[in-house]
Amino acid sequence: VLVGLQPSFPSSLPIILSLVQPRESSYNGEYGGEGGEPFSHSGNQLDGPITAIRIRVNRYYIVGLQVRYGKEWSNYVGGSQGNLEEILLFPGESIIHVSGRYKYHVLQLVFVTDMGRYLLFGKATGTSFNAAPLYPNTVLRFLSGRSGSLINAIGFHWDAYPQ
Repeated sequence: VLVGLQPSFPSSLPIILSLVQPRESSYNGEYGGEGGEPFSHSGNQLDGPITAIRIRVNRYYIVGLQVRYGKEWSNYVGGSQGNLEEILLFPGESIIHVSGRYKYHVLQLVFVTDMGRYLLFGKATGTSFNAAPLYPNTVLRFLSGRSGSLINAIGFHWDAYPQ
């Protein structure tokens, strides 16, 4: 039996423990079918929170999309057929839930905001999905997925609202 030995911890351990942050980021997806080229707006989130969304729709599908982060628009992804719809978020408004439908492509997207608005694009057919953040007080920060002439699949990335 060893007597008088204390467990030894690095002197920096209290500092390291104080720097540990609670988890805030989570991901839902991909919802949709196969095919298309990958896209990600991960770098766009550095421009600020989501402030507007443009979605191009036709009779059956979500054809394309573009998101404004702060004052900067992401690259447009998807095809050129159909009608382009644009929704502006109010100052300080965030997306806290996304639902929709898909089959081989994305058919419908419904964005729900923390101000109680439902921003609906597309048709209510196909397999439904619900995407929400895993952690409290987090919001939609950016989108990713795959696209070609349509939006083949989409994913949602959640994190804390930017300071």
